[in-house]
Amino acid sequence: MDSKQEKINTLNEALKLSKLGGGQKRIDKQHANKKLTARERIEYLFDEGTFEEIGALVTHRTTDFGMENQVFYGDGVITGYGTIDNRLVYAYAQDFTVFGGSLSETHAEKICKIMDMAVKVGCPLIGLNDSGGARIQEGVRSLGGYADIFYRNVQASGVIPQISAIMGPCAGGAVYSPAMTDFTIMVENTSYMFVTGPNVVKTVTNEEVTSEELGGAQTHASKSGVAHKTSENDIACLEDVKKLLSYLPQNNTEKPKKIDIKIESEVRDVLSDIVPDNPNKPYNMHDVISGIIDDDSFYDIHKDYAESIIVGFARLGGRSIGIIANQPLAFAGVLGVNSSRKAARFTRFCDCFNIPLLVLVDVPGFLPGTDQEWNGIIVHGAKLLYALSEATVPRVTVITRKAYGGAYDVMNSKHIGADFNYAWPGAEIAVMGAKGASEIIFRKEIADADNPEEKLAEKEAEYAEKFANPYRAAKRGFIDEVILPKNTRRKLLKAFTILENKKVDSPKRKHGNIPL
Repeated sequence: MDSKQEKINTLNEALKLSKLGGGQKRIDKQHANKKLTARERIEYLFDEGTFEEIGALVTHRTTDFGMENQVFYGDGVITGYGTIDNRLVYAYAQDFTVFGGSLSETHAEKICKIMDMAVKVGCPLIGLNDSGGARIQEGVRSLGGYADIFYRNVQASGVIPQISAIMGPCAGGAVYSPAMTDFTIMVENTSYMFVTGPNVVKTVTNEEVTSEELGGAQTHASKSGVAHKTSENDIACLEDVKKLLSYLPQNNTEKPKKIDIKIESEVRDVLSDIVPDNPNKPYNMHDVISGIIDDDSFYDIHKDYAESIIVGFARLGGRSIGIIANQPLAFAGVLGVNSSRKAARFTRFCDCFNIPLLVLVDVPGFLPGTDQEWNGIIVHGAKLLYALSEATVPRVTVITRKAYGGAYDVMNSKHIGADFNYAWPGAEIAVMGAKGASEIIFRKEIADADNPEEKLAEKEAEYAEKFANPYRAAKRGFIDEVILPKNTRRKLLKAFTILENKKVDSPKRKHGNIPL
């Protein structure tokens, strides 16, 4: 065989697994309960026939520990670009069947190459993580490869959207790249993330814990907040990635694509009966959200974490918006350490990528207690205050019921730069609740009264009439308009349309110093 034919045969052998389509049956939802291979994941994620692989012929350079005899094309990671719903996207998928998906010097170089290209071109980057960690046969070279990736994650932050899907193990240094991306989605029961595994934990702390308990999808979705969303299987995870991407722009110089929908009168009578007459009775803020947004358009972020606040994406008149909303069903909607951090990070993401913010307020204040104070509620609450104050995207607030104390200021008040602030007629805007305020202001009168309970009720009603309503704030211009609940959607459609071309010239600075 001549040398030319040998080279052609070598090329065919190297590329035969990298060709997607090619007579293979395309992955579909019938494979929902199957753990997919790296190539099947790429095939399902991208529009059919559009993925172009980069670096298919790359191999590792290690000659120690017998590695010179274990050479695989691609070196355990598939990298390239294609379209998802006709949008250009770069992606990489780690292949656990090759050295456990471990990261080598060349493996890292492939990932860094497409990260650099994604930033240059200005399009989203998706990482499908399934790796045992650093390739120990390479020592510091693999560690250096991780650092190269981390650096690029930071340089790309706020420039292009970065999404991580954890579809297998992700341990040690490998966890820090997903942690620095914008969103992390984990597959239930088959993926986990931790810095140190169960064996190390047992050795150091004598704790008995499984991989799932220590760093499984539900653990990170509900306890640590590392995972923004969980998916029941690989197919569902890839669908979640696609749906999330649909709300986002290509980069920080663009706006999310607007979907054409028919706008009618947009009066939603369903909103009129959601908030109870009893101010102490909870209701589901999701009902309010559903009554405002385009039908079935809400995409929940951090659903099971810090549940007293809701964050997520939705569409309003076909426009992509970010929603931050207190949830009265969970701890009465108070702001705590975790809920403040959750909302702050979401705010900063939306501000990075030109996504307008709608803030729905029903907040009785900050969560009291030693646990909150000792864990830094002051500095964590300040994160949300800082994030909203520096945000330059269109910002609109609707107070549905309570807005008490410092939490009123923090939740996108007019004082920190909100563009439009609306309140429903039953809204209560005050330093604190009428009962607590009356007990302090009228303490002597109540104590001297023949019937203290009756006097307290009288003073409570007096205080509520004077302060616990939206009209006093409206008179000062802190509330732009008191609106009927049923007209909320119509009012918001107009507000966001007016604000579409909003521009803010911020003072020149390297960056602010957010209270981390």
